[in-house]
Amino acid sequence: MSVTANSVWKNCLVFIKDNIQPQAFKTWFEPIKPVKLSENALSIQVPSKFFYEWLEEHYVKLLKVALTKELGETAKLVYIIRMENTYGNKEPFTEKIPSSNRGAMAAQEMDVPIKSKNPELRNPFVIPGIRNIKIESQLNPNYNFDNFLEGDSNRLARSAGMAVANKPGGTSFNPLLVFGGVGLGKTHLAHAIGVEIKDKYPERTVLYISAEKFTQQYIESVKKNTRNDFIHFYQLIDVLIIDDVQFLSGKSGTQDVFFHIFNHLHQNGKQVILTSDKAPVDMQDIEQRLLSRFKWGLSAELQSPDYETRISILKNKLYRDGVEIPEDIIEYVAKHIKSNIRELEGAIISLIAQSTLNKREVTIELAQQVVEKFVKNTKREVSIDYIQKVVSDYFEMDVATLQSKTRKRHIVQARQLAMFFAKKFTKASLASIGSQIGKRDHATVLHACKTVDNLAETDKQFRKYIDDLTKKFS
Repeated sequence: MSVTANSVWKNCLVFIKDNIQPQAFKTWFEPIKPVKLSENALSIQVPSKFFYEWLEEHYVKLLKVALTKELGETAKLVYIIRMENTYGNKEPFTEKIPSSNRGAMAAQEMDVPIKSKNPELRNPFVIPGIRNIKIESQLNPNYNFDNFLEGDSNRLARSAGMAVANKPGGTSFNPLLVFGGVGLGKTHLAHAIGVEIKDKYPERTVLYISAEKFTQQYIESVKKNTRNDFIHFYQLIDVLIIDDVQFLSGKSGTQDVFFHIFNHLHQNGKQVILTSDKAPVDMQDIEQRLLSRFKWGLSAELQSPDYETRISILKNKLYRDGVEIPEDIIEYVAKHIKSNIRELEGAIISLIAQSTLNKREVTIELAQQVVEKFVKNTKREVSIDYIQKVVSDYFEMDVATLQSKTRKRHIVQARQLAMFFAKKFTKASLASIGSQIGKRDHATVLHACKTVDNLAETDKQFRKYIDDLTKKFS
């Protein structure tokens, strides 16, 4: 007998009926119609967006088990939402949205050893005085490997993330440090590793936290004289994910406490995952003993995605949102927004919103208007760190040499150019620019800018340096 959408759905209903209340079955499953079956994906028609959201929130696991029994591990579910008479059209409006197959992340139980007179271990995520050893992982299940698309720009980091998720604490990638610029997917990848570990090892305690929140919790523990409890709590975690670890720069107390937590976790075979907007060698005001530990495992860089990857990201985003857009418009957006994934997705969301809210057709003209706003806004977003790196790379030296006290002519010129571009492309004060580029004062920066202006007029070779570097920044 051939397998059809009807036969598959009929068998699923038999299984579902045995596992839920009759009233719930009548309300949520009887109105569903099977539409088609193709490549192990069953499309079912539901009457509204709310209906789809309710099924995803309350019955996604049941649906997944039922479908897997019928179609195997690769089974997929797609909702077709059919809404009558939108915008006065005679044709009903339909939307196709794939199931995420994910519920919310469950709270994690933790065994707390009683070592002190006070049997209560304070959880910094819980209001003081309330005994609670359930730990929320703080993971976002929407950030998973399914929607973290692989490309040349992220292959190493993604593969290392998968290896860690398959064997947390058991690979040489410990710690795994993922670094890269703004909006390239560091946080997404960190969550994806955590979500995958919870799927594979539900008994492991996984915790995601930003370095900023970690610092706030530490300060709070010092105020309340519970520093030891704070350290003890974090030493019990199986997989600790700290986002934006560069935020610890200059915070010696927090670095000290993190050092002890890190050592304990590492020695006990627990996994540490870190993200940062710069490589360990470029991190400033982080203690040497911590930096050397960051380099123990693997540092994997996320770079700007290439054109093909940008196309894939846009298509995946549109598919998951149940929206269809002409191919030439997708290509136009991908061609013009190169800086990062966040802006790429932001542009496509803006395009859909403009089209839906203003009831305008998605055209190349509309895409041009949206893209122009994004591109104009990104031109100014250049950091002093980035300027130093670009200038250093251009003159084939490292950033430390650029910032050094040496008076060699070519290094002095490179330093002056970095100061000149920092003044031109950032809103930082002269004093701030000077302190970041080799701890100089504002008068040195002012002198550097005047020197660059003078040399640009009189030295042909120097003028070429300025033109080449200006192209790199724009």
